[in-house]
Amino acid sequence: MRKLIVTIAFIALGTASNAQIKDSLRRVVKMEGAYNFRDTGGYKTSDGKEVALGRVFRSDAIDKLSDKDLKTFKDKKIVTVLDFRGIEEAKKAPDRLPQNTNYLICPAGSNNLPTAQDMAKFLKDKNFLFDMYGEGGLPYFGERYRSLFVQLLTLKPDEALLFHCTGGRDRTGMASALFLYILGVPQDIIESDYVASNYYLAKNPTMRGMYSGLSKMSGLTEAEIKQQMELRPELIRNFFAAINKKYGSVENFFQIEIGMGPREIAVLKQKYLK
Repeated sequence: MRKLIVTIAFIALGTASNAQIKDSLRRVVKMEGAYNFRDTGGYKTSDGKEVALGRVFRSDAIDKLSDKDLKTFKDKKIVTVLDFRGIEEAKKAPDRLPQNTNYLICPAGSNNLPTAQDMAKFLKDKNFLFDMYGEGGLPYFGERYRSLFVQLLTLKPDEALLFHCTGGRDRTGMASALFLYILGVPQDIIESDYVASNYYLAKNPTMRGMYSGLSKMSGLTEAEIKQQMELRPELIRNFFAAINKKYGSVENFFQIEIGMGPREIAVLKQKYLK
């Protein structure tokens, strides 16, 4: 099962409608060496507040950031980076960061890199992503995301934070969904932000170049692979459903696995809502 929780995020496929991305476009941070670098802020909460812009960012791989990108990185005041990739995965493509950036790796569930043959097998199982977001991934959610929320609690008002994985869609998508949920962003908005990764990563030529090889190994067409890997709202719904089934609520999950109760959640809202 661990191989299912690994670097699935290195493939980003599918398309997204304008409805899926219309409220996300203004959050995109233009980078020469990344395709899914976005601000998590700007979304309205159920009680009429708004997630602060310029504080928390999400991205795909950042090992190919250019010098210009590094300047943008510093201009955004990003001082802390959380990497959800596995140890070996990160070694193969180490982050390119400005000096003195606080770097934390959170590899839970990403301990083994799948081979191309592994991926071909996974693609033949139409439920593998569903399982990764649900009961198959559930043992890793707390350990993987705990450091993120600890850092969010202690981040200074004039500092920003970035979290990422390889594609910025699966492990990063779940992290973003938890962050937005605990701040009170409605589920439909969380889902729209989540599936927007389909659109941004479809522009990545490296990702597109992987399709033909996987097609040959799996026997599936490229169109079938794209359909299989496309992010869908039901995936992130299954993520929350698995948490609710085991813990009773997302809030209980935060209390038990993240170590944050009502008081800490209130602090997060004070820091990241306006």
